[in-house]
Amino acid sequence: MVSSPDKQRTRRLIRLLKKEYPDARCSLDHTSPLELLVATILSAQCTDERVNLVTADLFRKYRTFDDYAKVNQLELESDIRSTGFFRNKAKAIQGACRLIGEQHEGCVPESMEELLTLPGVARKTANVVLGNAYEQAAGVVVDTHVTRLSARLGLSTQKTAEKIERDLMELVPKRDWIVFPHLLIAHGRKVCKARKPLCGECVVEKLCPSSVLKTGVTPP
Repeated sequence: MVSSPDKQRTRRLIRLLKKEYPDARCSLDHTSPLELLVATILSAQCTDERVNLVTADLFRKYRTFDDYAKVNQLELESDIRSTGFFRNKAKAIQGACRLIGEQHEGCVPESMEELLTLPGVARKTANVVLGNAYEQAAGVVVDTHVTRLSARLGLSTQKTAEKIERDLMELVPKRDWIVFPHLLIAHGRKVCKARKPLCGECVVEKLCPSSVLKTGVTPP
């Protein structure tokens, strides 16, 4: 059970980060749940910037789930090659789109349970789609930034995404589950960088147990 002081500190962190990053949102360009699903699959071990460059052309070429399902896999692989791991990603996208057509009447599912049955979809991808396409707070997205900052800020000592998410769901008010990862991602990119965090510029430094200003040691 999470203590009240921990929850209060987390709420203070969220308030400060919201003030610092009022426009924090999903950085994957999309105009539909299908586009967001595809973009999120492509984002595995790839920067959002690179994904957005690729999907600018991809989304003009592939308009429906059927377009992805029926194209030759080699052609789709070529279209997404620069995102890395393109064979696995193409296979996942096509498998997901075929299942969407066969079992979901051409619509991206709106529940965690159904999304997790799609090829290439684990909790992170499902949370991204549910939160940002359907505004459903089913959980908390845990990516590399969220993992790093959750550890540095003392929000979780866990190592796996599933366990980190469980800790965050206990600490973060449900109303903030969707925006919270966007806040951490924005802060991670701008200030709490992987190699050299800019603790002197950090709006939550006073609440951070890992601050180099306190410890004299660069946090992992």
